[in-house]
Amino acid sequence: MNKLATLMLAASAAMAGNAFAQSAPPYAPLTTDIKARTPYSAYVQDSRGVIARNPFGLCWRTGYWTPADAVPGCDAPLCVEPEKLENGKCVAPPPPPPPAAPVAEAPAPVAAAPVPTSEKVSYSADAFFDFDKAVLKPAGKASLDELVAKLGDMNLEVIIAVGHTDSIGTDAYNQKLSIRRAEAVKSYLKGKGVEENRIYTEGKGEKQPEADNKTAAGRAKNRRVEIEVVGTRTVNK
Repeated sequence: MNKLATLMLAASAAMAGNAFAQSAPPYAPLTTDIKARTPYSAYVQDSRGVIARNPFGLCWRTGYWTPADAVPGCDAPLCVEPEKLENGKCVAPPPPPPPAAPVAEAPAPVAAAPVPTSEKVSYSADAFFDFDKAVLKPAGKASLDELVAKLGDMNLEVIIAVGHTDSIGTDAYNQKLSIRRAEAVKSYLKGKGVEENRIYTEGKGEKQPEADNKTAAGRAKNRRVEIEVVGTRTVNK
């Protein structure tokens, strides 16, 4: 009975989130199957790899969903050719150029185009924090200052900060520590002018090691903070 109540609560939360995300059409009609991304997807899917949807056409998200996982038709507009998805909106291509004049003319400059970009950086937690602490050290602040400087020419969509630990200590304690460290990164970035609603945090504790926890060097690699920046940059062609 408790398990059923938990499932119903999770379903209600997913519906609420989807209803908010899909408030601005166009999105895929209920009769259209939306394929989940491979090899990983933050949506519930069936055996065909099709994203599950409720009777109202809203896609079911998992608990690991972030805006960076949005797919067209679910939480991003489903554009109809020749429109393209740019910055979360369907944008029509510019009209064709006029026919060439008989007199030779200098070629018109091509407008700069936004190019999607996703950059992921892994920082040593030992450089960011003292042992068993979640207060940023000067070296950690300097690294984040460099990251903020690189955002100047980017149309930022989201920053995802994920904390990790080694295997020393209990699972529960390491999980809380990883979350506190990710939140410390978020607080610092917010203080540097990054919009709070564009910063998402997550703690993985000791669940996703990069190296063997049986060695000191391996444990040091596992104590880390991963920061992913998603957005677009304007590139002149």
